[in-house]
Amino acid sequence: MSNIISTDICIIGAGPVGLFAVFEAGLLKLRCHVVDALPQPGGQLSEIYPKKPIYDIPGFPEILAGDLVDNLMKQIEPFHPTFTLGERVERFAKLDDGSFQLYTTDGTEIQCKAVAIAGGLGSFEPRKPAVENLERFEGGKGVHYMVRDPEHFRDKKIVIAGGGDSALDWTNFLANVAADVTLVHRGTTFRGAADSAEKVQKLHESGKIKLVLSSNVTHLHGNGKLAEVTITGNDGRAETVPLDHFIPLFGLTPKLGPIGEWGLELENDAVKVDTLDYSTSLPGVFAIGDINTYPGKLKLILCGFHEAALMCQGAFKYIYPDKKYTLKYTTVNGAPSM
Repeated sequence: MSNIISTDICIIGAGPVGLFAVFEAGLLKLRCHVVDALPQPGGQLSEIYPKKPIYDIPGFPEILAGDLVDNLMKQIEPFHPTFTLGERVERFAKLDDGSFQLYTTDGTEIQCKAVAIAGGLGSFEPRKPAVENLERFEGGKGVHYMVRDPEHFRDKKIVIAGGGDSALDWTNFLANVAADVTLVHRGTTFRGAADSAEKVQKLHESGKIKLVLSSNVTHLHGNGKLAEVTITGNDGRAETVPLDHFIPLFGLTPKLGPIGEWGLELENDAVKVDTLDYSTSLPGVFAIGDINTYPGKLKLILCGFHEAALMCQGAFKYIYPDKKYTLKYTTVNGAPSM
């Protein structure tokens, strides 16, 4: 039997904008249930660069992405939001009374009065390098396109491929976790932050990691489980090395996913909204953050926070069309709980 959840607003996407929307909704005494395909809240901040500093969050000259997520989760605690994580919303139906029913990949049913899409750039698929036998070792057999739990690599031999921030950040982090770390990059300079690249170079010089430049991982070997990789230099020379895990980090490709089939007005794979309240072409459905588009759109977290505040005002009016809301400042009334 499917799990049925009832709430005021269903927020699709547990990234920073979706989480802040919970806070703004809470100020209006609106209950929220948050759904995300990822196994933990935070969106890209948790999944891709939790250790990366962010510099444009008001009041924080610098804050790590993971710490921002922790702060947002603490901020919404008084409103007791509920979560469905590791599931994707596949379809939804608007009922005659204006409310909605949403269904996830695992059969969870969510009944709500308004929907807020805060899905970032949509769902993500990893960019896969051209490596022989790559797909043979997916699904827990040695190939990982993301680092969800660093402890999974404790005392293991790993090879990371890539030259961007994710490859550099995880090389630096896993150098103190894994038994053996090799970073393979097809070029001689990195696309990621200069400070991270400098740390990688120092780890290489001190012997804590191996750095292989002007090279690519070209072949994977193993009998049912990954055991070796072949690293081929741009000069054609090849070397086969033993390992436990291969982590190719070449970024993620955004996919709009099922949202593109919900009958919403789209523009360039983004949801068109009215900036009055970030409502979509379907009354009762709103879109905030990177997934929406409008003239002058800026894909910044702080802009998403602004959108979340106005969206919640619009959702309140949709849910309670005959009820007048008087804006109350938190500096006067504090942050109420539910």
